[in-house]
Amino acid sequence: MNVYGGKKPFLSIIIPVLNEAENIQATLDSILETDGAEIIVVDGGSKDKTVEIASRAGVKVVFACPVRAGQLNKGAAEAQGEILLFLHGDTRLPAGFEVSVREIMTRHDISAGAFRLAIDSPKKRYQWIARAANLRSRFLQRPYGDQALFLKAALFRELGGFPDIPIMEDFCLVKTLMQKGRIYILDKKVITSARRWQRLGVFRTTIINQLVVCGFLLGVPVDLLAKFYGVVQKS
Repeated sequence: MNVYGGKKPFLSIIIPVLNEAENIQATLDSILETDGAEIIVVDGGSKDKTVEIASRAGVKVVFACPVRAGQLNKGAAEAQGEILLFLHGDTRLPAGFEVSVREIMTRHDISAGAFRLAIDSPKKRYQWIARAANLRSRFLQRPYGDQALFLKAALFRELGGFPDIPIMEDFCLVKTLMQKGRIYILDKKVITSARRWQRLGVFRTTIINQLVVCGFLLGVPVDLLAKFYGVVQKS
C-alpha cells in the first residue's frame, strides 16, 4: 500500500497528470497495494476530477506547471524512495512489478529499466505498434516514457533530472542513461491507453511521432517541435 509504517520507502512512483479523471483510478488501482512504495501524483492544473480521485485514494498530490518534464522533476524532488519510477496517468503496471524492479536495480551494470509495452485494445494494428515499440526498446535500449522508466534516485539527481524542455524529455534522459550503463527491458508489460492513436489514427500518429524524433535528432529547436506537435494534435 501507499503506507510504509514510517520507514523510508524503497520505491517512489511518480505520476504526472492533466485531466486524467477517466484513467487515473485504474492506474492507481494497479499500484495502491505495492509494499514499500509511495505514490506521488503531480497535477498540472486539471479541470476535471483528477485531483479529487487521487486525493480520495490516499496518495500524495502535488502541483506543478503543465509541462511534463517539470511535473516529473517536481515529483522526484518530493520523493523519498531509493528508486524512482515514472508512470503515465493512463498506464497500468503489472502485478508483482516491484519485485522485478528491486531485483534489476541491484545489478551494477544496469543504469535504468523499463517495461515492455501493451496497448489496451484487441485490434491488430495496436498490437503491431506495441511490437515495434518493444523491438526498438529491447535492441536499441531506447524505451519511451509510456514504458514506465525506473532508475535509482541518486543517479537521477546526479544527472540533474529530466531536461527542462517542452518535449522529448524522456528521449533525452534515456540517451544520457545509456552512457551510464545498460537499460534493462523487463518481460513484464505495462498496459497503456490506445487513446492517442485513436485520436488521429494510427498512421498519422506514427508519422507525427517519427517526424518529431527525426527533427530532434537533426537539431530542430525543441520549442519549434513542441509547437508543431501541439498544432497537429489539435488539428
